Amino acid sequence: MTPARRRRPTQVDIARRAGVSQATVSLVISGGAASEHVAESTRQAVLGAAAELGYSANAAARSLKGGRNHLLGLYTFEPVFPVDQRDFYFPFLLGVEEETAAQGYDLLLFSSAGSGGDRRIYARGANRLKVADGCVLLGRHLHREDLAHLVQEDFPFVFIGRREVPGAELSYVAVDYTAATRDIVTTLIGLGHRKMLYLQVTDGEEPTRDRAAGYRQGLAEAGIPIDESLIHLVHDPDDITPAMLQRWVASGITALLVEPTEDDATITAVETAASRAGLRVPGDCSVALLGDPALVHASGRDWTRFTLPRTHMGRQAVRVLLDLLDDQTGQPRQISLPATFVPGDTIAQPPPVGSGRSA
Repeated sequence: MTPARRRRPTQVDIARRAGVSQATVSLVISGGAASEHVAESTRQAVLGAAAELGYSANAAARSLKGGRNHLLGLYTFEPVFPVDQRDFYFPFLLGVEEETAAQGYDLLLFSSAGSGGDRRIYARGANRLKVADGCVLLGRHLHREDLAHLVQEDFPFVFIGRREVPGAELSYVAVDYTAATRDIVTTLIGLGHRKMLYLQVTDGEEPTRDRAAGYRQGLAEAGIPIDESLIHLVHDPDDITPAMLQRWVASGITALLVEPTEDDATITAVETAASRAGLRVPGDCSVALLGDPALVHASGRDWTRFTLPRTHMGRQAVRVLLDLLDDQTGQPRQISLPATFVPGDTIAQPPPVGSGRSA
């Protein structure tokens, strides 16, 4: 016999649990301006009761035929909303906007901030994203506890980029950094490189872990021993100096793999240091970018790199979100898209040993 489906909690249930009126619960859950008049102790009691009961306003609304608002949200954890075309995140926004319109929905942009300009979904204690049917999230400077709360509330969202939260499975649309990095390592090995330095710019985030996995995978597949000392963490791009590059090249390093973030600060630092050290790229040392940041300060030369299908990722995130809205099982969707290799002109065969490289 099929077990009876568990009844979803209502605002009446929350009111009983918290010992307040249903009207008070409605004010707190809505998160509107009027909710600010509710005493903080009462607000916390209501939110606590809602969390204990597993209440989700949007999940209840979706269970009703025609219960959607036909609004999709876009929320970024970045300090500046990506409206500048040179911004790394702008193509994602473009893809989200285009696909939302194509699907007959309106797009609502969220930019709520907490104290000190820190962006938090729960900046005022309630999930303000609930005015939308679901939301696309993006950004590197995220608060994982916010994502955990969204999962607990059964609020439908899709992250652009692979993100992990302990004890929860998230839906995301990501690029396959592992395969893209492995392919660049394989290409360099094919040219004759055996000692490649990987410059990491973040410590432990998912894109960095995936790139590091690809770096190790490429070396392992070629039978090259993995030297962990060749994975160098860059805390500040300004720490990359001409003397440092000269030491690396003198030690036998023939290629640099440069991990970018959302800007070109790291590759700019490498390019500047190489120029001041009198090192030619790629004559003395090959350089490959593990991504495609907007080149604002670095030269416009054709860097060897891989590019992310950012606009397509934005569109795909909307499609995945709509799939989640149509599927009451709540099963997460996780999609990895391939990057595109761009040969560029910054890698070449390593110089012959003892050729007297520039110093």
